[in-house]
Amino acid sequence: MTRRIVFVTGGAGFIGSNIVAKLAEDTSLDVVVCDRLHEAELGKWRNIAKAPIGDFVAPDAMFDWLERRWRDVELVVHMGAVSSTTEPDADKIIHTNFTLSRDLFRWCADRQRKLIYASSAATYGDVADFQDHDDVDSLAALRPLNTYGWSKALFDLFAARQAARAYAPPQWVGLKFFNVYGPNEEHKHSMKSVASQIWPQVRDGHSVQLFKSYRDGVPDGGQMRDFVYVRDVADVIAWLSKNEQVNGIYNLGSGTARTFEDLAKAVFAAAGRPAQIEFTPMPPAIRDKYQYFTQAHMERLRAAGYNQPMTGLEEGVADYVGAYLSQPDHYR
Repeated sequence: MTRRIVFVTGGAGFIGSNIVAKLAEDTSLDVVVCDRLHEAELGKWRNIAKAPIGDFVAPDAMFDWLERRWRDVELVVHMGAVSSTTEPDADKIIHTNFTLSRDLFRWCADRQRKLIYASSAATYGDVADFQDHDDVDSLAALRPLNTYGWSKALFDLFAARQAARAYAPPQWVGLKFFNVYGPNEEHKHSMKSVASQIWPQVRDGHSVQLFKSYRDGVPDGGQMRDFVYVRDVADVIAWLSKNEQVNGIYNLGSGTARTFEDLAKAVFAAAGRPAQIEFTPMPPAIRDKYQYFTQAHMERLRAAGYNQPMTGLEEGVADYVGAYLSQPDHYR
């Protein structure tokens, strides 16, 4: 009997583990996780403890494993990355986010296996219009503000150029994630979503701190982001896995920009507490590289056929708080 395998890199991480849980609902699939778990005390293993995974592969063994099992692999979902926007080691970032991604793209092209991978809204840099044009010229014109964004933009451009040369997997999709939040981000510490970071203060009846604004016309806490619930991200990828005619690079957000103050108020409301918000200075190191507005244009993904509604901020935060953050078991 032929096994159907989906291979998920970064599958024990925040977004990756939610994708694993969603895909594992299809009992005809073996969902294989490729990741590092690090120290047991960090609890990253808990992200996949409830999922019936088919195998667990160390990143260093990834290509050997794929080469042995390539006939059974239908799809590679590539979520593995250095995701910290403040990581100081540029060589580490480019090796993980570009070089390994490039090699995996080539493997999928050579073996004619589908590839869905994580890009980022950080590729856009400081722009006002987040339109997901994926032609080579448009991708080459982007100017990210940090090394992380550049590494993701570099791979997007590589993938688009290879596809233009007719050297690509049978399906290849890059997803520019906006501000994703939801369960299984406990291990991310300072890189967790703001909703997760402020939850202990909200739970304990304290005030929370948001960054002051350093831009005219933007009030403190008025910086805006497109907050997307991780459940929606997993749903989109599950849909893409069944619609291999969809190719290219697409935005993945809610399609609506909301302020950090809106987000904080939603967490307080989900906890049944009055909002108590204070404002703190933004660290000087990030002030010049800080995005004050992001909002995903979602028209191209809709035109490709994805028609499920995206979760609104208040609904998503209420689910996150009620089903996970406020429970003894925070994990999906």
